[in-house]
Amino acid sequence: MDLLGVLVAIVGLVVIFLAMGVRVVKQGYVYTIERLGKFTLAAEPGLHLIIPFIDRVGQKVNMMEQVLDIPGQEIITADNAMVGTDAVVFFQVLDAGKAAYEVSNLYNAIMALTTTNLRTVMGSMDLDETLSKRDEINARLLSVVDHATSPWGVKITRVEIKDIRPPMDISEAMARQMKAERLKRAEILEAEGDRASKILRAEGEKQSAILEAEGRKESAFRDAEAREREAEAEAKATQVVNDVIAGSGSQALNYFVAQEYTKAVGKFATSPNAKTILFPVEATQLIGSLGGIGELVKDIAGDGPGGGSPPPRPANPTRTAPSPSPAPRPQPRNSTPTVPRSGGTPGAR
Repeated sequence: MDLLGVLVAIVGLVVIFLAMGVRVVKQGYVYTIERLGKFTLAAEPGLHLIIPFIDRVGQKVNMMEQVLDIPGQEIITADNAMVGTDAVVFFQVLDAGKAAYEVSNLYNAIMALTTTNLRTVMGSMDLDETLSKRDEINARLLSVVDHATSPWGVKITRVEIKDIRPPMDISEAMARQMKAERLKRAEILEAEGDRASKILRAEGEKQSAILEAEGRKESAFRDAEAREREAEAEAKATQVVNDVIAGSGSQALNYFVAQEYTKAVGKFATSPNAKTILFPVEATQLIGSLGGIGELVKDIAGDGPGGGSPPPRPANPTRTAPSPSPAPRPQPRNSTPTVPRSGGTPGAR
C-alpha cells in the first residue's frame, strides 16, 4: 500500500508539472516568456511548452490595431485664441518584446506624447489655420508621434483631430463674418448678372441697329435703281414721242396735247367738291384739238374703211386754209361757261 501511494503521488506530481508547463497563446496576442526573470521568447499564437518554476509568462501583448482616445484640452493658438480640442490615435504593436520592456505603460506613454505634440503643432498656428488645416495638423502629428514611438516597437497608423471648439464670442464673430461674406458674394453675383444682361442687351441693340441700317441701305439702293429704270423708261418714251413727232409733224403733237387735255378735263368732271364745275376754257379749242386727232389717226392708219389705199397727193399741193370755226356766243362780262357734273366731255357734240 505504501508503494502504491508513492507511485500515485509521483504520477500526480508529474501531471501537475506538465500542466504547469503547457501554455496556449490566443490569436492576436503574443506572450513574452521570461526565464529566471530574463526575456527569452515571444510566444506566437498556439500551443507552447515551458519549464515550470523556471520559465514564466511575462506580459500578454495585444498585437491588433488599437484606438487610443486623447481627452479634450485647451490650447492657446499663435494669435492668443483659446480653443478646445480632442483627438484619437490608431496604433499597432509590431515588436512585442520592445513594447513590453522598452517603455512602461505603453498606453499612457502614447497618450502623453500625442497630447504634448498636439499642443506644439496647434500652438504654432493661427486660429483660422487650425480651423481650416486639419489635414495638415493630422499629418504633422502622425509624423512626429510615429517617429517618437518607433523605438517602442509601435507603429502609429493614424492621428485624427475629432473636434476644435473656439470660444463663444469668436464663434459669433465668425458667424457674422460668414454672413457678410455670403452677402458680399450675392451682391457680386447680382452685379455681374446685371452687367452681363446690359452687355447682351447692348449687343442686341447694336445688331438691330446694324441690320436696320443695312435694310435702309438696301431699300435706298433699290429705290435708286427703280428711279433710274423709271427715268430710262421715261427717256425711251420721250424718244419715241420725238420720233413720232418728227415723222408726223404737228398732228402728232396735237394728238398728245389733246390727250392730256382730255384727261385734265375728266379730272375736273369727277371732282367730288361740287356738283357744278367752272373751268376757263373755250369749247372750240377742244373741238379743234379733237379734229386734229381725227386727221392724225387717218394719216397713221393709212387705210380707209373700204380697205383701199389713200389717193396719191399732187406734186405741188396747195395748202387749204381751214374753215373758220363758228364764232362763240357772246357771254356776259366776267362769266365762264358751266359744264354739268354727269355729262360727257365738254364741247364734244
